[in-house]
Amino acid sequence: MKATGANGRLSLSVTLALCAASTWASTASQVGAFSQTANTEATAPIVGKAGYAITTQKTNQNKGEPTRALVDTNPNTDIPLTLSQFQRDGSRVYAVKIAGDAAKEGKPILLAAETAGREGIITRDSLFSDVDDAPKKENAKESLFGDDLDLPKKESAVFSSWKGFIQAELARTIVGPAHWSKMLTRAEFGKQGNLGEEIKWKASARVDYNAVYDHDNYYPTDVRNDQRLNFTLLENYVDIGAGDWDFRLGRQHVVWGEMVGLFFADVVSAKDMREFILPEFEVLRIPQWAARAEYFKDDFHAELLWIPVASYDEIGKPGAEFFPWAPPAPSGYATVYNNEIRPNRNLDNANYGLRLSTLQNGWDVSGFYYRSMDSAPTFYRDIVTVPQPTFVYEARHDRIEQFGGTVAKDLGSAVLKGEAVYTHGRKFNVLRLNEPDGVVPQDTFDWAAGLDFTLLADTRLNLQLFQRVYLAHDPDIIPEKYENGCSVLLNSKLTDHIEAQALWISSLNRSDWVFRPRLAWTMEKNWRLLFGFDIFKGPPLGMFGRFDKQDRAYTEIRYSF
Repeated sequence: MKATGANGRLSLSVTLALCAASTWASTASQVGAFSQTANTEATAPIVGKAGYAITTQKTNQNKGEPTRALVDTNPNTDIPLTLSQFQRDGSRVYAVKIAGDAAKEGKPILLAAETAGREGIITRDSLFSDVDDAPKKENAKESLFGDDLDLPKKESAVFSSWKGFIQAELARTIVGPAHWSKMLTRAEFGKQGNLGEEIKWKASARVDYNAVYDHDNYYPTDVRNDQRLNFTLLENYVDIGAGDWDFRLGRQHVVWGEMVGLFFADVVSAKDMREFILPEFEVLRIPQWAARAEYFKDDFHAELLWIPVASYDEIGKPGAEFFPWAPPAPSGYATVYNNEIRPNRNLDNANYGLRLSTLQNGWDVSGFYYRSMDSAPTFYRDIVTVPQPTFVYEARHDRIEQFGGTVAKDLGSAVLKGEAVYTHGRKFNVLRLNEPDGVVPQDTFDWAAGLDFTLLADTRLNLQLFQRVYLAHDPDIIPEKYENGCSVLLNSKLTDHIEAQALWISSLNRSDWVFRPRLAWTMEKNWRLLFGFDIFKGPPLGMFGRFDKQDRAYTEIRYSF
């Protein structure tokens, strides 16, 4: 999500260091931490409208520590500051509510939004909203409407301007038989507005055309038909506000996790896996048709979710670059893939969930339960001997249950994030031939922990450890009982217009990794040119090694509007 505000775009270098106490006894309260003093000082006119002065406190910036923004409260009246933190569509919005007459009846001041969990070159934006344009609800909650902070609030806005981007992507596979693997033109566009103070709407879509499938006959016909031209409905919903409750009805993103590069607690989202995990998360996620109710009270947030007609992962067709191959057949056997079987669209196959979150003493904690038809398929196996010995695979979706949670904490010089998920009911391929369906149930426990550091010269370092535990491990499945991994993301702004990034994700059980260097050039306002490589190494059945022959050079140019 791109966030812009009255004071323009200011890059956050660390997650805002905002404390969660409902009252503040001291006379100065921190409301932000930025690597550049100018960004901190930009909050002054906003907070000043509420009757407070803002000061800056420089820490040891030679060691990469940020400049902190402090709001001076009135020592005689001890007017309290309260904080609310909310998450929507992969972004966090922080709101400071200053109570009392000097704060204009306690209206909240939206200080900043952070784009979370994306691996794109530009991952963090700041959003400063004029106090007069802030939400009017006294709970200081973020509006459900993803980008509605750009809408005029002083008069009803039935329509807003079109937003989106046009992007051209070019990729060439550089190992094996070198060939062009992508010549994509993508247009994403949307519109939003409101039908009164409490009813808002959004409509958006995406069109993709990949000319590589008309360029030559390298790919099978099924792959060309599946990936040449696609029209996708993105978010199309209506928001209705009712006191402490908000309701969103329609096709929408539901983002419950935000780790870098991989998905853990982000269990609701379906995903377009036809390019594995290489696209940006905003492109990779597939919205769900859902009814969502959210309750906000101070620093507590409850979320009820019902998905009557679920979306499922797009995995492509056999012969595609990143088709998720099942285990290979033994020598002398052929392999055939039947068409994927998706669950019938009825209420018996509906998904539903509950998520609770709170912000206490600086800890942002959430827990959830989600029952669903698994968005990712499992390849069931049948063995036939006539007319020849053949493994016949068929992708199916099982009913699963998931319990999990997330945690985040600003540690000053770093931001800690963690996620954990227990999954019951998912099945995995087994290598033994006497297993009737070729799959066995395996309950799993996944966890990930990461630290996000701000270094010198506008440089960000993210380190993550993650693990999957198979609780009743079958020795004939491919993974080990404990599958461990790590990731490193380094992002640095080299000049005002050039930014470099490198992402490395690796197994710790074996030599199985992906390396993704990127260089982005912001040529002009709204224009971006990007160059990079996607390099895979590992064993044939590894998470990344199975794509060992798909190393590619990649470039894209994007115009945002």
